[in-house]
Amino acid sequence: MAVPSARVDSWLWAVRVFKTRSLATAACRAGHIKVNGDRAKAAQPVKAGDEVRIRISGFDRVLVVRDTIVKRVSAPAALEAYLDTSPPLPAPEEVALLPRRDRGAGRPTKRERREMEKLRGRMPEQTD
Repeated sequence: MAVPSARVDSWLWAVRVFKTRSLATAACRAGHIKVNGDRAKAAQPVKAGDEVRIRISGFDRVLVVRDTIVKRVSAPAALEAYLDTSPPLPAPEEVALLPRRDRGAGRPTKRERREMEKLRGRMPEQTD
């Protein structure tokens, strides 16, 4: 049941990225969903050709909308509704090497946060 556009939270639920629509809405509210590079609110419409970037468990998942559906469909049909262009996940050995902050160490300072983002490759290098 294709429609011209669909709410981003409804579409993410329909293509089985999130188990419930309320989880998809919460991810939008938390800023973990971006549509075409901009933070998305739950009601933002998506249409065919849009790029949806989802932050799940610290890793980005990049989906290109092929078909806008609003009703939850079977898993094989859901796979046809998007094109997954996500970068490959790091090997388990590489994940183990990533530095972790001690529990209870408090909030990282601005400098520590920038170093962590640079290490993860999410922040471009500053040019002086």
